[in-house]
Parts: sequence; C-alpha cells; structure tokens
Amino acid sequence: MDVSIDAVTNNIQLALAPVFLLTAVATLLNAISGRLARSVDRMRSIQQKIQDGHVADPAILQHLIQEANEAKIRGRLCTLAIFFDVLSGIFISLTVLELFFLQTGAVRSLEGTYVVWTFVLGLVSFMTSLAIVLAEVVFAYRSAGWAMPFPKQR
Repeated sequence: MDVSIDAVTNNIQLALAPVFLLTAVATLLNAISGRLARSVDRMRSIQQKIQDGHVADPAILQHLIQEANEAKIRGRLCTLAIFFDVLSGIFISLTVLELFFLQTGAVRSLEGTYVVWTFVLGLVSFMTSLAIVLAEVVFAYRSAGWAMPFPKQR
C-alpha cells in the first residue's frame, strides 16, 4: 500500500511542479498589462491635449507628438511580451497535461520527448517575454519626458 501512495505522491509532484511556473507567468502577465494600460492612457492623454488645442508652443507640440509615438512603441513591446507570456503559459499547461497523462497511464502513445519540448518551449517563451519587458522598461526610461521644453514666457 505504501508503494502506491508514494507513486501517487510522486505523480502529483511531477505534474504540479510546472504549475509554479504558471504563477510566474500570471504575475508577469499582470505586470505587463499594467504597463500597457499606463502607456495607452498616456498616449490618449497626449492625443487629447493635441486635439483640444491646449498646446500652442510648437516645441512642446513636437515633444508631445514624439512622446505619443514612443508610447505607441512601448505599447507594441508590451503586446509582444504578452504574446510570448501567454504562449509560455500554453506550453507549460501542455506540459502539466502531458505529465499527468503519462503518469496515470491514460495515454500510452504519448512520448516523453513531448514533455521535454513543451517545457523547453514554455521556458524559452517566458525568457523571451522577460527580455521584451526589460527592453520596454529601458525604452520607457530613456523616452521619459526628461528634456521637455518649457513654454516661452510672454
């Protein structure tokens, strides 16, 4: 009886280990979504200022247009990072399913190499997402309005 309990425990551990990676995927997804939302809000705010005609100084107007374009680039980077993060979640979920079916013996034709490939692809997708997030953070810092021109005094 102990052997079967140990086997069941081992099977559960094998199937649940990648689930902890899924929590990292979800946490990163939440963080990227927040960054995307702030970028989109900033872009809309700038576009509204430009459309309402609140900016008369051409230097400030040019700066705001550049900042809106940079916010679009940040949005694209965030969207790409979300894509790879979700792809990672899909691969890790497939790994969990494959491990579960392999361990229970429900699918005998499933090869162990599928587990390796889905797990590796999940990790590569996750690392790609992290790299894109890093690029977005660096771009956001570099494109911040540090050198915004001051309006001319009359």
